[in-house]
Amino acid sequence: MVRSFPLERCRNIGIIAHIDAGKTTTTERILFYTGKTYRIGSVDDGTTVTDWMAQERERGITIVSASVTAEWKGYQFNIIDTPGHIDFTAEVQRSLRVLDGGVVVFDAVQGVEPQSETVWRQADRYEVPRICFINKMDRVGASFERSVQSIIDRLGANPIIMQLPIGSESNFLGVIDLVKMVAVYWEDKEGREPIEREIPADMLADAEKARATMFERAAEVDDVLIEKFLDGDEISNEELKSGLRRAVLASKTTLVFCGSSLKNKGVQPILDAVIDFLPSPLDVPPVKGTSLDGDLIIELPTEDDQPLSALVFKIVADPYVGRLAYFRVYSGRMIAGETVINPVKGKKERVGRLIRMYADRREDVPFIPAGDIGAILGLKFTFTGDTLCNVDKPVVLENISFPEPVISIAIEPKSSADQDKMGEALRRLSEEDPTFRVNTDDTTGQTIIRGMGELHLDVLVDRMLREFNVKANVGKPRVSYRETIQNAVKEVSYKYVKQSGGHGQYGHVVFNMEPLARGGGIVFEEKTTGGVIPKEYYKAIEHGVKEAAESGILAGYPVTDLKVTLVDGSYHEVDSSEMAFKMAAVFGFKEAFQKGHPVLLEPIMKVEVVMPEEYLGEVLGQLNARRSEIQGMDVRPGNSHAARAMVPLAEMFGYATELRSGTQGRGVFSMEFDHYAPVSESVARRILNI
Repeated sequence: MVRSFPLERCRNIGIIAHIDAGKTTTTERILFYTGKTYRIGSVDDGTTVTDWMAQERERGITIVSASVTAEWKGYQFNIIDTPGHIDFTAEVQRSLRVLDGGVVVFDAVQGVEPQSETVWRQADRYEVPRICFINKMDRVGASFERSVQSIIDRLGANPIIMQLPIGSESNFLGVIDLVKMVAVYWEDKEGREPIEREIPADMLADAEKARATMFERAAEVDDVLIEKFLDGDEISNEELKSGLRRAVLASKTTLVFCGSSLKNKGVQPILDAVIDFLPSPLDVPPVKGTSLDGDLIIELPTEDDQPLSALVFKIVADPYVGRLAYFRVYSGRMIAGETVINPVKGKKERVGRLIRMYADRREDVPFIPAGDIGAILGLKFTFTGDTLCNVDKPVVLENISFPEPVISIAIEPKSSADQDKMGEALRRLSEEDPTFRVNTDDTTGQTIIRGMGELHLDVLVDRMLREFNVKANVGKPRVSYRETIQNAVKEVSYKYVKQSGGHGQYGHVVFNMEPLARGGGIVFEEKTTGGVIPKEYYKAIEHGVKEAAESGILAGYPVTDLKVTLVDGSYHEVDSSEMAFKMAAVFGFKEAFQKGHPVLLEPIMKVEVVMPEEYLGEVLGQLNARRSEIQGMDVRPGNSHAARAMVPLAEMFGYATELRSGTQGRGVFSMEFDHYAPVSESVARRILNI
């Protein structure tokens, strides 16, 4: 089995950005120039390759990340086009987990936007080196300098400019390559052939100054270049590229390019930059896994002859071929027909068909080697975040963590015939999307679906109606509140004692409970002494605590941000059992929680509203009426302003309509979940109907 491309000639990259910055348009140009498509797809016309779902083409947005394999100048690119909308942030998160590098796309008019910050932070978290592409240089109000400055101000990044635009707005003609010191133009309509010419005379001085700055900034971030720079030695273009590559791989800098994907200008230099500056699988540190018991850390070099380790990062319910599992091979090879094990579930899986994806087209392959991305058909037990490895050499890779849903709606089938179809549809959709949860309300018997936002749930319900042909009634969106305590509670004792014929039930626990910082979740700790409770019951007690935390006592919302410490207890030689201690933990938790002055928490959203200056007063009035906390104001190009605020999610329903009417359709807003905060007493009374 010979690999098609050596590892150093492979690139796993993601196209990431804020909504509407031009990710999908850029990806379409990449597919066209690499020969994967024979015509350029358009988001507006609904003919794109990576946005292939009906909902994506209708709305003109990316909803699911699409994986595409392409080839450029003897290199293999695995490209993932990710969504920009905050409701689909999980798609970005799981893509970044398996990528080696990223191309971050910015709108030349808006610069850094809220979701740009979010994806940038996610890329920082997964230590993904990236380069920047300032797109839409042909738009009215486009400014390269302002966009670069926003990267410094809002992202705290260290950009190095690699190109200068020749003109802007309707006069955008091409770019100046500061490494080669040539002007590059795209003169044919489809932009197939970049044409190099001399730099225009009126821009030569600016280009020479920018090139000198590029060398200075490059020397600052690379030890080899700084020595030559300080000694006054000349640095060749190849040495410059090598130094910049080292700096990008170490995340010391990010290189900035510009162009207009829609006008087919500036895309090929980005492909060259991916080869020159972004890592191959060999350039990133070997991934680390753990043994089954979690005690031993195992390093997994990216080599074909190593034991297999692969991470499943996405499940897709394909209407034609069934369940597709996207995966990244970190070491070894995934071979069609072999049996592998999912150590997380303890289940063996047979590798059926192995597929290399070209967005919605696919090609069967005999194996997927180390450092590569592919898809498997026919896995039964494996879901997002699971590991696949050799049966005789199990290893567990770090799972992917996802944010909790913040919004819910009730849904019910219109007829009994739809009942089973709805259950199957919800099961398959929740398998695909780890931020989509389904549960049944114990008090009303309704099916509740939870997600990341109104758009997220809207798309999922739409998919259920179309793909699975389920007719259902959908309720109004509701906020997912949380409950926690305000005060620490010491030594709350609970005995669970049941006497009946034969064996009884006996479990006795003593808890301390204390609030944690926001985002702390539920932490269980055992600090008993002298063997007052046998060790085999600890797991049952922890299960009881976690089960009790699923519904609080104020209104049955999940409990979060508290630590439960088991400090004492007792057991009975005959009557004690795991069930008895679990029940003692459930009731003990509720008793301690009651004494800790429980409080409701509500999701607070980070909101940014951009509007013309004349509507500033109106917009601030609308935000203040929605219990918002104004964080700051920015002046934007084109006589517009941006207001940043923290607003409770409960107050944001219907805001889009109010903003449109208050600004004559000229205001836009974006929001993302930021944190949970306690609600005021008056709001709590309204929520709890007191």
